[in-house]
Amino acid sequence: MASSLFLPSPPLPTTNIRPRNPLFSSSFSFRSRSVRPFLQLRASAALDSPTLASANPSAPPRNPTPSLPFRVGHGFDLHRLEPNLPLIVGGVHIPHTRGCDAHSDGDVLFHCVVDAILGALGLPDIGQIFPDSDPKWRGAASSVFMKEAVRLMHEAGYELGNLDATLILQKPKLSPHKEAIRANLCDLLGADPSVVNLKAKTHEKVDSLGENRSIAAHTVVLLMRK
Repeated sequence: MASSLFLPSPPLPTTNIRPRNPLFSSSFSFRSRSVRPFLQLRASAALDSPTLASANPSAPPRNPTPSLPFRVGHGFDLHRLEPNLPLIVGGVHIPHTRGCDAHSDGDVLFHCVVDAILGALGLPDIGQIFPDSDPKWRGAASSVFMKEAVRLMHEAGYELGNLDATLILQKPKLSPHKEAIRANLCDLLGADPSVVNLKAKTHEKVDSLGENRSIAAHTVVLLMRK
């Protein structure tokens, strides 16, 4: 009986059935009128703003960013934690024995959100636009970077669809501060709290994050054409 398991299966009958889904039909074209508007690209002059150029004159010229109905950006940031430094997350001072070692105030969440917005717009990252080699950004409040990113977003003709952020910190617990942090985000982004989501995770005592030697954040943003 066991040998019968290895007998070849009878061939399936051949039929001339065409798939119903037009995506699998050879006659379907991605140049159809229903899809074409989403593939048309327009140059966005707002992204070549004088402020962006003056922030880092040495940056190479960039091609105009295509104008799309939606744009998605991801941001990541990590800072080392050192004793006797302030810990600022989302514009909120968190009581702790360690804080971020950074050129500015080291707000890992704001930096991460800025990078996500800049990435969605197809622009250089925060380190290129606000380089730590420039003394004018020494100790600067990261809300300044946030405001500039939001200005560039609006000039490009976009508004925030939604934002999802994850903070990674072993300690202290961020739960008591989450609503204050989210309120700061909403204020700077000009967004309703319903589209701004914030999560906090530990790193299960693994590597520098889990050993309370660093703090990190991830952010994903969806921008929508106004």
